[in-house]
Amino acid sequence: MDEVAAAIADPVRREILLMLRDGPLSAGQIADRFVISRPAVSRHLRVLREAGLVRDTADGRRRVYTLVTAPLDELAGWLGRLMRPSGWQHRLDALETEVYRARRERQTAAGRHPSKKETA
Repeated sequence: MDEVAAAIADPVRREILLMLRDGPLSAGQIADRFVISRPAVSRHLRVLREAGLVRDTADGRRRVYTLVTAPLDELAGWLGRLMRPSGWQHRLDALETEVYRARRERQTAAGRHPSKKETA
């Protein structure tokens, strides 16, 4: 997961991954979309290949790159755990719901209906 995270830390490499999302591209097609040198693009492609995020195949003298998303699964799972509310947040949300429910029940029992402002 660390190698994948390091690979996508660079904005050029993230842009390459987005390009490959639409389909395979040759190294030359990828390099033509950047103002950086072809050797620099080649180094970025090597980092992505070593992280397992792209696969390259020979097509004559050209190298064609394809996106591989499987290595992102572990990173996405970890990020999902990070983004999920903590145990306390779930409990506080439940408490808030219970407070509003009890308030509505008291108001209904008193014979009046809560206004939108009171229930928000």
